[in-house]
Amino acid sequence: MLKAAILDDYQGVATRLADWSAIAKDVEIKVFDKPFASQAEAVQALQGFAIVAGMRERTPFPRAVIEALPDLKLLITTGAKNNSFDVKAAAERGVTVCGTGSAGNPTVGIVFGLMLELTRHIGFENARMKAGEPWQTTIGLDLEGLTLGIVGLGKLGQRVATIGKAFGMKVIAWSQNLTPEKAKEAGVGYASREDLFAQADFVSIHYQLSDRSRGLITAADLGRMKKTAYLINTARAPIVDQAALLKALQEKKIGGAVDHPYRKLDNVVLTPHLGYVSEQNYRQYFPDIVECIRAFLDGKPVRVIAP
Repeated sequence: MLKAAILDDYQGVATRLADWSAIAKDVEIKVFDKPFASQAEAVQALQGFAIVAGMRERTPFPRAVIEALPDLKLLITTGAKNNSFDVKAAAERGVTVCGTGSAGNPTVGIVFGLMLELTRHIGFENARMKAGEPWQTTIGLDLEGLTLGIVGLGKLGQRVATIGKAFGMKVIAWSQNLTPEKAKEAGVGYASREDLFAQADFVSIHYQLSDRSRGLITAADLGRMKKTAYLINTARAPIVDQAALLKALQEKKIGGAVDHPYRKLDNVVLTPHLGYVSEQNYRQYFPDIVECIRAFLDGKPVRVIAP
């Protein structure tokens, strides 16, 4: 019987959000509900496993890890792409890499949840009331009439734009490849890079992390933002120059930021990976993992990710 590892099930939901009976007679499943402390620990723990299913980039599989797992035959990622998996190294070792589908766009809801927290302070005031603090201390700000600047007008960016307009916001967008014509087709205003950062009350980032986008948002961009503006990064932290962002926050040069690693700043709202974790997505991921394993066992792998 082959051994299969389901990694990073921090919330303990993998076994109840899918029917695993299709592979139960052929595969011995072990669920790991805690992250590995190091690459070496991951390698040690996964010895003897022929099948490993990872949750997005929570546990990376670079060449060194793949080469240290001689029994590995099938590596699965949630989603259709995983930048932390060395797919080329896997192919060279004869390891099949497969992905899953996904459902919905939970990141979009998180963007507006964060906007509302930053402007209406719902969570903050809720905590104060429950702690027995005096009556309301904050003054809320309506989203209607504010300017939302979207960096990256792809699928997610366009969804955010649609909801922003429903809130009555003025929506503008910029990206390296965006043209005025494409912005018009999406129903948003086109702005230059300089104008977007200078005009926006919220800047929301919707770029994939790559060599091209790493450090895309610079100190100069942050310097153009209003002191009352907010930066929302539900993409990846390295897309923003981290040293420049920390300096801007510490010097109160912008109103605040989201998705920054420093936890001691009072003008930062931090979240775990909420934008990726939704019940709808999980109910897609785990059944698809079962399907990937069954198809592999039958010699007909599905959703194979090629180098």
